[in-house]
Amino acid sequence: MALYQPSVLKHYLKLQDSDALNKAYKKYTKYFLNPTIQDNIRSSKEEEYQGIFLTELFVNVLDYTLKPNANYNLVAEYKNQNNARKADGAILSNETAIGVIELKGTNTKDLESIRKQAFDYKTNQKGCVYVITSNFEKLRFYINDATEFEEFNLFALTQDQFALLYLCLQKDNILNNVPLAIKEASVVEEEKITKQFYKDYSLFKRELYRDLVKRNARQLKNEAQLRITATQTQEATEEEQKELLRLEKNVKLTLFKKSQKLIDRYLFIFFAEDRALLPPNSTQQILDKWKNDVDFGDERPLYDLFKQYFNFLDQGRAGTKSRAEIYAYNGGLFKPDTILDALEIDNELLYKHTSKLAAYDFESQVDVNILGHIFENSLNEIESVNAEIEGGEFDKQKSKRKKDGVFYTPKYITKYIVENTVGKLCEEKKTELGFKEEEYFKGRKKRQKATIEKLVGILDAYRDWLLQLTICDPACGSGAFLNQALNFLIAEHNYIDELKTKVLGGGFQFPDIENTILENNIYGVDLNEESVEIAKLSLWLRTAQPRRKLNDLSSNIKCGNSLIDSKTVAGDKAFNWQEQFPQVFAKGGFDVIIGNPPYVNLERMKEVSIALQKQGYLTYNKRGDLYILFVEKAFSLVKENGYCSYIMPNKWLQAGYGENLRAFFLTKELQQLIDFGDIQIFDGATTYPCIFIAKNNEPKKKINVSVLKSTNAFDFETIVNSSNESFEITDFSKETWVISSKLEKSLLNRLTKNKSLEEFVNGEANYGIKFGLTEAFLIDSKKRQELINQDINSEKIIGSILRGRDLTRYGKPIKDSLDSIILAGFGTYKFIEKDYPAIYNHLLKYEDKLKKRGQCNGSKMSDEKPFLGQHHWLELDNNPSEAYLSLYKKPKIMYQAFQVKPCFIFDEQELYCNNSMWIIPTDNKALLGVLNSKMGWFLITKYCTQIQNGCQLIWKYFGKIPVPELNNSDLDLKVDEMLLLNENFQIINNKFQKYLQQTFQLEKLPKKLQNWHELEFGDFIKELNKAIKANNKQRVKDGLEEVPTLTKKDEFEWLDLFEENKQKAQALQNQITQTDAAIDAMVYELYGLTEEEIKIVENS
Repeated sequence: MALYQPSVLKHYLKLQDSDALNKAYKKYTKYFLNPTIQDNIRSSKEEEYQGIFLTELFVNVLDYTLKPNANYNLVAEYKNQNNARKADGAILSNETAIGVIELKGTNTKDLESIRKQAFDYKTNQKGCVYVITSNFEKLRFYINDATEFEEFNLFALTQDQFALLYLCLQKDNILNNVPLAIKEASVVEEEKITKQFYKDYSLFKRELYRDLVKRNARQLKNEAQLRITATQTQEATEEEQKELLRLEKNVKLTLFKKSQKLIDRYLFIFFAEDRALLPPNSTQQILDKWKNDVDFGDERPLYDLFKQYFNFLDQGRAGTKSRAEIYAYNGGLFKPDTILDALEIDNELLYKHTSKLAAYDFESQVDVNILGHIFENSLNEIESVNAEIEGGEFDKQKSKRKKDGVFYTPKYITKYIVENTVGKLCEEKKTELGFKEEEYFKGRKKRQKATIEKLVGILDAYRDWLLQLTICDPACGSGAFLNQALNFLIAEHNYIDELKTKVLGGGFQFPDIENTILENNIYGVDLNEESVEIAKLSLWLRTAQPRRKLNDLSSNIKCGNSLIDSKTVAGDKAFNWQEQFPQVFAKGGFDVIIGNPPYVNLERMKEVSIALQKQGYLTYNKRGDLYILFVEKAFSLVKENGYCSYIMPNKWLQAGYGENLRAFFLTKELQQLIDFGDIQIFDGATTYPCIFIAKNNEPKKKINVSVLKSTNAFDFETIVNSSNESFEITDFSKETWVISSKLEKSLLNRLTKNKSLEEFVNGEANYGIKFGLTEAFLIDSKKRQELINQDINSEKIIGSILRGRDLTRYGKPIKDSLDSIILAGFGTYKFIEKDYPAIYNHLLKYEDKLKKRGQCNGSKMSDEKPFLGQHHWLELDNNPSEAYLSLYKKPKIMYQAFQVKPCFIFDEQELYCNNSMWIIPTDNKALLGVLNSKMGWFLITKYCTQIQNGCQLIWKYFGKIPVPELNNSDLDLKVDEMLLLNENFQIINNKFQKYLQQTFQLEKLPKKLQNWHELEFGDFIKELNKAIKANNKQRVKDGLEEVPTLTKKDEFEWLDLFEENKQKAQALQNQITQTDAAIDAMVYELYGLTEEEIKIVENS
């Protein structure tokens, strides 16, 4: 939870004024370490001690000036900017609250509850950076981020601990933003170390693997074949037989896995020797010994010395006067490995890399969090080598990690999910046991023995229950969720210890708690073997303690296919949960299932999809996704009243394939749904996530829904809570879930009384023409004229094609400027050669490519179908019929399927389009006005899938938006006016652009010159000269004469021309803006919106 990177913090601590620090510490000890004062503070009420606390700590020790004194920088009772609530204190700089203080009495133990309230104050103070919470005994200090903090026990600070408190909170430090500077420097340093360490780590891994292959592959394969033969006549364990067969089958892959295991061993050693788990500088001593031995003449391999050390870590080594003890940490990482122990490794390579990595400081530089990111990144490294093994190339964008939908979950997300599943379960148990925190803070003095025994009994019962809690991540990856759950449980046990101390006195600590948690509480499964080993290592590193054996995690963290138990399909990855975790299922299953399941479309894995269907999943849909099945699996693994929570894509909310999951959720107690919409939270991945929190119970009447407009790691929980609204479960069905605020939901429900768009147009909407091979069927104006010149009939099956780049809202495309499409519809092959010879000869040039299309292969030929596949190679894809192509000759609305803002046009020019666009055959121009309006876009964003800051207008969802009655309205007249205005604007705009291009021989105008009417004259001249110069470079290359840039005289001549046309264009733009507003108002009226509802639409 530390705020700062240790090496950066160390640097800043050294810079402090030691005299000032010592004086402050004396003041601190005199007051806060006085036992009598401590007792008095504990017995004081919150209200009566708050002011004294601010004075004694912040004024007397940390040098602040409290209001009403002159030049004050500390205020008690500071009001929020946005509401009437008040923080208990605030630190001011230039009259702005840069820090807020929230205080509670010592009877409030849980500082987490204070955090929530304090960050709410921070959110309401613009410019606030620091958050301080305290119960007068403990104090936490945050910088922006609610997930990380420094915590201080004010009743027991040593001088070194006080130095950190002073650095964080002393007046001059805070007012000069020193803590923030340290935090920012820490982030930079951590990123720098992570990159450099990963570079060195990755190089070692790659060079080690290649060396292992070079020195061991041939011999290992021969030995494997001999040993397989030998074991057929001897007894061998099933695991040994599997290992040998795997080895013989793929020596390179086996060597790679062994190299990963070896590096895992080294990482543990480097970490352990810097954290006092092993004798310091152990690695360097081994390297020095080997070098000295070589110099002496003993040239045994360096790896032999390391193997001996591995054995010590497995079995232990007694200490003597001349050598340190090595504890037997074991845990499975260092147990003998027949193959690994027999390998040969180049001495110099091993020396170079181990000395380089061991030189890092694993206490102050490379902490567990950095290693967590290293482990996650190494999964890509693993895939790179796997690609090398298979003789292919590694594509980062198509990596297994991407293919398997595996993305590293940010810490603030894992923290939120753990706190709202494991945390909720813990709170429920405390309530059941009659636990009351304040009773423990009354201490033991003047308490009856029976009362103390009762309080201790509650804690013991709670701990017994806590020790039996089972938490599982069925797609655990490198262990992000498991580590978060581990941290939570450790903190909870420490909490119990602290409360016991309050009522029993002394210091109480439950022994070996980390190992106990790992053994009893934490479980994980992953399909990827390397992920499983990395998850184990990350848990070991987080919990390793001097002279304490590592847990053998092989019983808790396992490799397997969480969804399939059939060996026929999944092979040795088949996973039967009841057999693998019998002790868990003997008690009814896990208490909590959490995670970030893989996102993989089932259509990309047909064999697996069929197997999953046979498994009998209720939520299965052949067009669905793996994460949906992981949800259903979670509920089959968790016991009654247990919690389930995932972060996963939000597409199931609206997609057809999510219908079964929506119905499934309505049978469970879905407590919380958080929709991130278009907000991206995963580095290097575009996903559209949501979080659900549910209990394996019968459904309740209410579901809490949060629709996030923004998010960050700093105060995620506050953002979720501030957008949270409670909905009736009856508001949801298996149909599409439109996730909105209550006001929006109410409006949307009312509008469903209208016809849907699909009903309004009688279902007549079609996607555009699928080419199959664009280069064959899409032709430019030059090729079009060439074909017509060769054969006048060609014109009959050539049409003008509109593409997305040609669309402007309410625009009228210039038909002559468009490319063309060869309209080779279904059945054209019968007559095209005879009736359209020029086009036939053109297509003949692409015959090979056209025949290789998927739709031109498959089903066999027959008398009725003298060609392979779905259609003849001479034809467009998807068999466009004559009836379908005739729709393009009718009046119609055209639009692109993906939009970032409304962009619909009305066409009467018989334009065609490709399959990135859709057409709605209709002559109703009022409908065009509705779709292009603010109200239309509001409905589109609610009904359609949001993606990449826009919407995917899939007809299945788009067709459901409600449309008002449009007969006898004046809207069509207003839309006609809008179409004419836009056409006139286009004429002026295009005419001026064309004039620029012709005058200065510019092939294409840059974006700024395309919007010339938005520029001031000086900027216009500047951009025009820039474009001429850029174009001249190409002209010189082509051997053409340069076009001169504009002189001052030229500028003078251009001024009137530019201003005159700009004035015309802007006048039309103003009319367009006014007409647009009028259309919006008319559409609002047609839908019957109130003023309040209009605000909802315009602010959405």
